[in-house]
Amino acid sequence: MSLEPHAIWALFLTVAALVLFTRERIPLETSSLVVLVLLALSFTIYPYENAAGVALKPINFFAGFAHEALIAVCGLMIAGYGIVRTGALDPVGRGLAKLWSISPALSVLITLLVSALLSAFVNNTPIVVLLLPIMMSVALRTKTAPSGILMPMGLATLLGGMTTTIGTSTNLLVVSVAAENGFHIGMFDFFVPAALAGSIGILYLWLIAPRILPERTPAMSDNGPRIFTAHLHIAADSYADGKTLTQVIKKTEGMIQIAGIRRTETTFTAPLPDAKLRAGDRLLVRDTPAQLKDYERILGATLYSKGLEVSEDNPLSEEDQHLAELVIDRGSPMVHRTLNEMHFSDVYQLVTLAIHRKGKMLENMPQGIAKTPLRLGDVLLVQGSNDSIEEVKRRGHFLVLDATTELPSTKHAPRAIFIMAMIIALAAFGIVPIAVSAVAGALAMVLTNCLKWEDIQRALSTQVILIVVASLGLGMALTDTGATTYVAHQFVAVTYGMSDRVIFSALMLLMAILTNVVSNNAAAVIGTPIAISIAQELGLPPEAFVLAVLFGANMSYATPMAYQTNLLVMNAGGYTFMDFVRAGVPLTIIIWLSFSIIIPMMYNF
Repeated sequence: MSLEPHAIWALFLTVAALVLFTRERIPLETSSLVVLVLLALSFTIYPYENAAGVALKPINFFAGFAHEALIAVCGLMIAGYGIVRTGALDPVGRGLAKLWSISPALSVLITLLVSALLSAFVNNTPIVVLLLPIMMSVALRTKTAPSGILMPMGLATLLGGMTTTIGTSTNLLVVSVAAENGFHIGMFDFFVPAALAGSIGILYLWLIAPRILPERTPAMSDNGPRIFTAHLHIAADSYADGKTLTQVIKKTEGMIQIAGIRRTETTFTAPLPDAKLRAGDRLLVRDTPAQLKDYERILGATLYSKGLEVSEDNPLSEEDQHLAELVIDRGSPMVHRTLNEMHFSDVYQLVTLAIHRKGKMLENMPQGIAKTPLRLGDVLLVQGSNDSIEEVKRRGHFLVLDATTELPSTKHAPRAIFIMAMIIALAAFGIVPIAVSAVAGALAMVLTNCLKWEDIQRALSTQVILIVVASLGLGMALTDTGATTYVAHQFVAVTYGMSDRVIFSALMLLMAILTNVVSNNAAAVIGTPIAISIAQELGLPPEAFVLAVLFGANMSYATPMAYQTNLLVMNAGGYTFMDFVRAGVPLTIIIWLSFSIIIPMMYNF
C-alpha cells in the first residue's frame, strides 16, 4: 500500500505537532494554531480529492470549533467551575478531614475512593484543589509527611476520570470521534471494566504506593522562608539621611523593597525614586530577618517592630502570617503576566516568597521574581494574613492551597449540585445529547447566580479548545487522505503473527507511553481513527480498540507533566520527577495489564 503526497504531509504534520506539543517554551495554544493554519493553507494551495472525486475542503479543518465534543467539554468546564465557586464539594472535604482523627488507615482508603468517584463526573482539577489543603492540614496536625498520601490521591482522581464519558475531556473526544465513524458508546458503557481495573489501582495506591514513596518536605511547610514587616528608623548622620530613595536602593544592591515612608504619625510620603529621606523617617520594609538586619547595618538605621526596637527581648513577630500556594490556572489573570504588571502585592496584600515551576523552586532569577512572566501551572508561594488569603479565595482568580481547612461555601451550593446532577442524568438516560445538557447546565449556573458572566472566561481554557480543534483537524486529514489506513496496515504488519490480545495490548501500551509525553487529548483524537482501522483490518470489534485508545490516553501517571493535577500534587508534596516514575510506572503496568485481560474477555477475542 502506497501513500499519496497529501497523506505523507498529514503524517509529517502529525509528528511535527506531537513534537511541538512537548516544547515547554512554546505555548500549547501557539503550537495548536500553527498546526491548524498550516493544515488549512497547505490544502488550499494543493487541493486534495479522493478516489471518488470528493474534495477535502480546507475550511473543514476549522469545523472542530463547532464539534459536539468540544461544545460538551466547554459546557462541562463551566458547570464544573460553578461547583468549585459555590463550594458545593466542601462538605465532602470537611467529612474526610474529620475521618482522619478516627482512623488514618481507613481514611486514606476512603479518600482515594471518594476522589475517584467524584472524578467520574467532575473534572479532577477542582477535586485535587479541594483535597490538597485538607491533606496538608492533616499532615501538619499529625506531624507526618504529606508525600505518602498526596500523590496517591491525585492518581486516584485519574483512575476515576476514566470510568465515564464525561470523566475527562479525553473520554468525550474519543467517544465523539468513534461516533463519527459509526460506533456509539454510551456514558456508562465502559464503567464496569474501568471500575474493575481502577479498583486494583486503588488497592495499589492504598497499600503499596505510600510505602515506596520517600518522605518529602513540601514547600508549604513551617520550615519555609518567612517575610516580616518592620520599620527602619533613619537616624541623624546615618548613610540614608539626606539620600534619595534611588541611592538607598542602590546601596543595598537593589535588594531592599520599600513599601512606604512615614514622616510623622499622620504623614506618609510615596516611595518615589527621587524622594529624599531625612532623619526621623521610618521606612516600611518587608523581608527575611537576615535581610532586614543587613539593611539596618548598611543604612545605619534602627529596626523597629510593633513600635519597639528589634532585639532578643522584642524579636520580629510572624503573628497572623500564613503561607499559601496560589496556582496559576486557566482562569487566572496572571498567565503570561508578571507580578509587577498586575501590582500583585498591592492588590492582594500578599508577599511572594518563591515561584514553583514543574516542581522546582525559583527564588533567584536574573530579572527577579516580580519581573518573571508567569506560566500556566506555576505555583506562587505567598505569605500574608489569613484575611488576605481568604479574600484571594473569594475572588476566584487562583486555585488556593493553604494549610487550613477553612473552605468557602455559599448558599448556592445545592443549586450547583442539582444542576450538575441534571446534566449527567439527561445525558445518561439519552434524553438529550451531552453537548446540549452541558450547555444548558452552564446557562442554568448563570441564571441561578452560581456563576457570573466574568467567571465564564475563567472557566474556559483556550489551551484545551485550540488543542482539541487542531487534533480534530489532524485526525480529519489523516482519515480522508488514507493515512490512518496506512498506519493501521503497518501496525498490523509489524505485529503479524502475534495474537489478537497482544496486538490490542500493544496499542494500548503505545497510547499510554504517548500520553505521558504529549497532550493526552491530541494522542486520543489522532489514535482513535487509527485504532478503528486496525480493528477493521483484523476483523475484531472496533469498540474494543477504541477503548484501548481511551484507557491508554488516560494513563497519565508516570510523569509530572503528563497532567495538570500531577503538577499541582508535585508542587504541594515536594515530589521529584523520579518520585512520579517510582509510583506511576507500576500503576501504569497494573492498569495496562488489567485492561489487557478484561477488555478481550468482554469482547470475546
